[in-house]
Amino acid sequence: MTNAFGAHEHLGKHLILDLKQCNDNVKYPNGDKISDFSKKLVAELDITSLDEPQVVHFGKEDKTGYTLVQLIDTNYICGHFCDDTGDVYLDIFCSKDFDDNKVIDLVNKSFSPKNIRSTKLSR
Repeated sequence: MTNAFGAHEHLGKHLILDLKQCNDNVKYPNGDKISDFSKKLVAELDITSLDEPQVVHFGKEDKTGYTLVQLIDTNYICGHFCDDTGDVYLDIFCSKDFDDNKVIDLVNKSFSPKNIRSTKLSR
């Protein structure tokens, strides 16, 4: 079945996680820990990365932080990590179904957020 755009009704799942007050693993100079998290997430979800995760630190004044982009064969993983607050905004868009709890378990082990807000979309 196709939609008005001529595309299939369900391309995949988009998991959006807002993580509040994480540990220092999300802050400069810990880009290697963010890269390691991405690699573990790819392995845990049994998906294929198309390249190494890109982790870049940038920003101005109190708005600095890392951005993660991990291309996968079934879409992408993207995250924004704030130095000032320790907050993280993580998106996983994948046409292969995956277990949200595995993602949340790895997030807790890696970043110890004080609060997680989870939103799921079907796209």
